[in-house]
Amino acid sequence: MTVTVRIPTTLRPLSGGVSTVQVEGATLADVLKGLNDAHPGFADRLFDATGNLHKFVNVFVADDDVRYMDGLNTAVPAGSTVSIIPAVAGG
Repeated sequence: MTVTVRIPTTLRPLSGGVSTVQVEGATLADVLKGLNDAHPGFADRLFDATGNLHKFVNVFVADDDVRYMDGLNTAVPAGSTVSIIPAVAGG
C-alpha cells in the first residue's frame, strides 16, 4: 500500500530536499522502515536506542497523533499521509 510521508524542512537533506516521499507499508513501522530504506539516515533521527520514536518527534497518520493510537503498530491505509513533525521548544 502506497502512502505519502511529509518530510519536515529540518529532515529534507535526508530525502534529497523533497518535501514528500512515497513509500509502501501497512503499519507506521513498515512505512518508517520503507522511508529509511529509501533514504538512509531517517531511523537515526526518528528512533531512540530501544527502537521507539524519540519523544521530540511527533508522527501523525492523517490528522491523528500515533501516540494516542497504536504507536508504531498504527495501521496506515493506502493513500494516507504520514506527517513527521519535530517538536519545537523554546522560551
